[in-house]
Amino acid sequence: MEDNHINTQSHSCDRDRPAHPGIFPTRESGKSAHQPGGPSVDFPVSVVLPAGGTGERTGLQTPKQFCSFLGRPLISYTIQAFERVSWIRSIVVVVAKENMDLMTDIVQRFQHKKVRAVPGGSTRHRSICNGVRALGDGEEERPKVVVIHDAVRPFVEEDLLYKIAMAAKEQGAAGAIRPLVSTVIATTSEGYLDHSLERAKYRASEMPQGFTYDVIDQAYQKVTYKRDLAAAESIVKETLSRSACLITGGSEQAVTLADALQKAVGALVVELDVIPDLMGENAGYLLKQWNFIQVSVNRSCSSEVEALLKDLESGNRALLHPLVVIWVHLSGSDELSVSGRGVEPAAIMDLASAAKPRNILLYGIQLGQTKDTDRWERSVLRVAEITSALIRERSPALVGQLLQA
Repeated sequence: MEDNHINTQSHSCDRDRPAHPGIFPTRESGKSAHQPGGPSVDFPVSVVLPAGGTGERTGLQTPKQFCSFLGRPLISYTIQAFERVSWIRSIVVVVAKENMDLMTDIVQRFQHKKVRAVPGGSTRHRSICNGVRALGDGEEERPKVVVIHDAVRPFVEEDLLYKIAMAAKEQGAAGAIRPLVSTVIATTSEGYLDHSLERAKYRASEMPQGFTYDVIDQAYQKVTYKRDLAAAESIVKETLSRSACLITGGSEQAVTLADALQKAVGALVVELDVIPDLMGENAGYLLKQWNFIQVSVNRSCSSEVEALLKDLESGNRALLHPLVVIWVHLSGSDELSVSGRGVEPAAIMDLASAAKPRNILLYGIQLGQTKDTDRWERSVLRVAEITSALIRERSPALVGQLLQA
């Protein structure tokens, strides 16, 4: 999605000019931003528009969201873009306390029906928090999904909103991305220029963004001061670590290990889905799961985990949250003691180093098969504990490490 840039200096910011009933022009002249008969959703969706800016960056006496374009304030066009989407239930505009009367006047003058204004906070973060909480304070049912968008960006397409709302309902959070167009430079710890990043591998995040109400509400209940950031991070990690997908490759030994892990991991409150591969209907896990366990049996071949990493990278899902891949190598009872027969630590480190810039965290676990029942059960429990900890903590420090169970 490309931004539509507005030259505010070429338009008047006099809000006393006569109102014009026209529609703010879209990218294609003469076409409405929202076509009738488009996609719809069967769950409540609401929008929060933070509009508490003071205009300092633009050098305008009137905040940009209240500047007049074709006789109508910019914020009114943004509201209209969302009001025309039939399945959006309500819109909350968050403004500075001193602009509450002005916003109320705009709502009445331009006959906006789905909108109410609430006072903002001292920061953008706190203003959005106020908007989210306002959605939960009313008598109406809380929305299933909350969409957050910039009040000064009236160009928003219904198809994009639909995709974000559906993805947010499924994943808990979703947002718009676009390819990088500017050169991005990495620096050394001393602040010197090091190298430019390969733009094709990265994306820029932008508005609109969508969240389930529970996810965004819990996050804002915690993130009030800087000292609460750790608590907010733990909420996100807990949400991402509820389940994992284990890929057996069809091996009988891997299936046996998976059955044992399901019982052990179940006690650690992690739901484990076991599948032979990611073909056919199972490919859907690539779009909905955040944690993957690839089991390799009696060989150090890395082709299976390489294929998994490639599939995950092509989906670009790790832009929002880090994906976890755990490579479990199940060796014969004497294989670990024979040089060169197990997984080489360097092989995992190389794969992990290549995947980490794409926000995919690769870890390795190695265990040996044994006929000693007690020893086997202890090893399986150890694998379950390590796996659960890696999924829960998502520690960058352990990326590329080969852990022994």
